[in-house]
Amino acid sequence: MDSSVSLGRLELAHPLMTRGSCLPEGAQSAHLNGCVPLSHQVAGHKYGVDKVGILQHPDGTVLKQLQPPPRGPREMQFYSNVYADDHCDPCLIDLQAHLPKYHGTWSSPDTPADRYLKLDDVTRRFQKPCIMDVKIGQRSYDPFASQEKREQQIRKYPLMEDIGFLVLGMRVYKVGSDSFDTYDQHYGRGLVKDTIQEGLSKFFYNGDILRKDAITASILKVQKILQWFEGQSRFHFYASSLLFVYEGVCAPSPGSQTLRESQIAPGACEQNNNIDQSLSTMYSLHKKGCVRSHYQAKQDNGVWSSSQQPNGNRGLARLEEDREEEKSEAGQEPLSDVEVKMIDFAHVFPSDVPDQGYIYGLKNLLKVLHQILEE
Repeated sequence: MDSSVSLGRLELAHPLMTRGSCLPEGAQSAHLNGCVPLSHQVAGHKYGVDKVGILQHPDGTVLKQLQPPPRGPREMQFYSNVYADDHCDPCLIDLQAHLPKYHGTWSSPDTPADRYLKLDDVTRRFQKPCIMDVKIGQRSYDPFASQEKREQQIRKYPLMEDIGFLVLGMRVYKVGSDSFDTYDQHYGRGLVKDTIQEGLSKFFYNGDILRKDAITASILKVQKILQWFEGQSRFHFYASSLLFVYEGVCAPSPGSQTLRESQIAPGACEQNNNIDQSLSTMYSLHKKGCVRSHYQAKQDNGVWSSSQQPNGNRGLARLEEDREEEKSEAGQEPLSDVEVKMIDFAHVFPSDVPDQGYIYGLKNLLKVLHQILEE
């Protein structure tokens, strides 16, 4: 799996789940011209002599070292095409909203042959970023992969074709302990049809409550990405991911104590399960936006078959309308501030038909997110 996390992927020394304090650690050693390893990379390979993974540039961007050919040049060409200054292609312009901004390539004067993609750090503005990397699609190998490579990828996660996505890593802030729980690729590969909903819900649980605000905001973002995919027949994406980021520190509710005084109590989070009537308007969004009639189609063991996929775009306009209504009623933004960005483009190829494998994965992911929200 390629690692453009801009991003935020944590390479874990121990499998499945670990817990670590989020108190400030000692200063990281500089790697190249003041760059340091990104502290919260949650998945992905590491390249280069020092195997440091994603680097943080002093200007706040991140650096992803180009992979060996043909993957690295292919990813660089994809970013260059999408962010070309001279194109007026509506399809590519719309796609920019779903990608970390590309700032060209970067090389250190000391090692000019080593090139890096320079990208926005999606996690930079968050105080305690909760991060999840989800590989999307029914196949994690491209059409030119060898038979050995295909078999290797299938062995890693045989359910990829049925489920359509794979959790590669998570980093979840726990308010009570002021620490992060981290889950690696082994955790994601252990999730099956019967456990995928519970497994994915861990990303939105902060130790006190389920962050329904973050789930609802994530649904809106994913639905917009799905809209783009259903309207394009230019590219097929393989082994590409969605990067989810939301703020782990809950904002205090109106009239409440400061965050420190409340000790980040469950009531401090937006759209939680508090039954206080003064916050009742905060909870109507997920109830009104996630209508159960949206999912009356039959299900096969909890996963949609290809002929029974839900329309992931249904309800998008309603969710957005309800979001605006909540702003008016509550006098503030009801949804958590969330980023969902597409990353990893070393296996993107031209096409003349819709990318049904990626679309399938997005719809199935939306279905599971809705189930978590409703249940």
